[in-house]
Amino acid sequence: MEVILKESIESLGNAGDIVKVKPGYARNYLIPKGKAILADKKNVKALERQRNKILEIAAKQKEEFEALRIKLEELTIEIPVRVGEEDKLYGSVTNLDIAKAIEEKGYEVDRKKIILDEPIKSLGTHDVKVKISPEVVATIKVNVVPVQ
Repeated sequence: MEVILKESIESLGNAGDIVKVKPGYARNYLIPKGKAILADKKNVKALERQRNKILEIAAKQKEEFEALRIKLEELTIEIPVRVGEEDKLYGSVTNLDIAKAIEEKGYEVDRKKIILDEPIKSLGTHDVKVKISPEVVATIKVNVVPVQ
C-alpha cells in the first residue's frame, strides 16, 4: 500500500515522500494518527501542488528544532541521588529522571526521545543524547551528584 507522509518518520522517510508500507500499518497507525494519507491519484496531484508548502513547513520545523537543540546543549542538568558506601548509587538514573529534570528547567522533552544505552549507575558528568527529530540530536550534560 502506498501512502504520502505528512510528517517525517525516521524509519520511513521525510514529509511529502510517497512510501510503500504494509496495509495494516497504514490503516491502523499512519492514517488515523494523521501522519500519512492514502496515495491515490487525487492525493498525488494535490501533493504536487502542495509540495512547496510542505517543504517550507518542514524547513521551519527544522529551524525550530535546531534552536531547541542549541538551548538544550547549553543546559547542565543536575540530578541528586542517594548513595551508599564508596559512592555507589541506590538504583540508577533513567531517561524518566532526566526528562523530569529537563522539564524543571522549562523545556518539554518526551522521555522516549532521550537515548540511554543503559541507565546511569555512577556519580559524575555524563553526556546524554536527546533526539529532537530524526535529523536533529542534542547532547546534554547530566551531572549526577549525591544528595546533601
